[in-house]
Amino acid sequence: MSPSPVTRRIRDLPGPRGLPLIGNLVNPTRLHLAAEEWSRRYGPCFRFSLGRREFFVVTDPETIAGVLRDRPDGFQRTSRIGLVAREMGFDGLFAANGERWRRQRPMVMASFDPAHTKSFFPALVRVTERFARRWQRAAAAGEEIDLQADLMRYTVDVTAGLAFGADINTIEAGEEVIQQHLDKIMPALFKRLMSPLPYWLQSRLPPDRALAGHVAALRVAVADFIARARGRIEREPRLREHPGNLMEALLVAREAPGSGLDDADVSGNVLTMLLAGEDTTANTLAWMIYLLARHPEAMRRATQEVHRALDGESFPTRYEQLSALGFVEACANETMRLKPVAPIIIAEAVRDRVVAGVEVPAGQLVMCLMRPAATDARHFANPGAFEPGRWQGESAASAKRVAMPFGAGPRLCPGRYLAMLEIKNLIAMLLAGFEVERVSTPDGGDAREHLAFTMAPVGLRAKLRMRQ
Repeated sequence: MSPSPVTRRIRDLPGPRGLPLIGNLVNPTRLHLAAEEWSRRYGPCFRFSLGRREFFVVTDPETIAGVLRDRPDGFQRTSRIGLVAREMGFDGLFAANGERWRRQRPMVMASFDPAHTKSFFPALVRVTERFARRWQRAAAAGEEIDLQADLMRYTVDVTAGLAFGADINTIEAGEEVIQQHLDKIMPALFKRLMSPLPYWLQSRLPPDRALAGHVAALRVAVADFIARARGRIEREPRLREHPGNLMEALLVAREAPGSGLDDADVSGNVLTMLLAGEDTTANTLAWMIYLLARHPEAMRRATQEVHRALDGESFPTRYEQLSALGFVEACANETMRLKPVAPIIIAEAVRDRVVAGVEVPAGQLVMCLMRPAATDARHFANPGAFEPGRWQGESAASAKRVAMPFGAGPRLCPGRYLAMLEIKNLIAMLLAGFEVERVSTPDGGDAREHLAFTMAPVGLRAKLRMRQ
């Protein structure tokens, strides 16, 4: 962090008045909305508390970028994340700190870099073709689509294929799919992270016992992934020198003398990638389809661009076609500006720091609110409007410094290339092969935001018609 002088302490900052011992009463699923409202009332730096846990909140993009770039030595993942991750069995890169993070990061980054994602593209085409058939059947039957549930099948299949070399095919499976277990874990994870007290360490309630069953089922699936990967390595010794995916890279590294990795690291990263790969991209796609449906001109421009790029094909079959989807990518960036699936990022100070002139002691929780600056007229003209064009041309560079959907600094999201590949591929398939008749919400109004680690729209359903 920059050596700005200390002008305030956290206890001197404004913030909403809380109750003794309880702190501020906030519905966790609407925490981001409450914090954003407080930021409008109290300014770019304020404080609030949940039980005994006090949060120092920042909204300025330069301040946020400074905190995120000061990882892992100045700030780290919170101690609560580490505790919950170890309990639930996904103590992988996302939750790791310090040297454990440094050991695991290179393997994960290499597995999701642009070259690797490009080599994976033929497999992505097969998943997309399979998914297109699912939506074709729904359109032919006149059925509404549960948008998020379907999109999560797509993203789980893509993540499992790229990271683990496994074709789990949840798209064509029946109801007993791995996604059912993943869907229960993210909300439970968020509930435990934001709980004022770790009650589950003392007493397991019925939801906690049900959660244990979902975690156990996932561990069985992960053990199968690992066993299959070990079998491939035994059959093809060349994979020890050139692993083909994250799973193989982790297993090879696990066996290296002095690696410091164990089976828990391998299993934890598999679970982490499944969880992260499902929710974030699927929710971004759901928000994007919702916003395009509400903005016909943007939908028209995106559709025209897709038809030019695909030249009669019903979905991308060549990697090079995606580079011609500049406006589609702009629509994705605009979606992430207005509806960031990670609207809050919480960091914990490793040692005493100074942030925006505020003294931050070691152990302090710092909450970075990601949306206020991205929807501020000081940074974006007409900030509440869906205008993808702001992400094209000279204005795009400055926009990226304010809206940071993938974070910033050393812990920048390793899956960002894959996410954009999935988004462009899925949207191109949708716009080339279908017309979106409507995207509806449960009450007919604006889509409601629900925070359960990631921010999802509530209950979106889509009606599609085959494009003539």
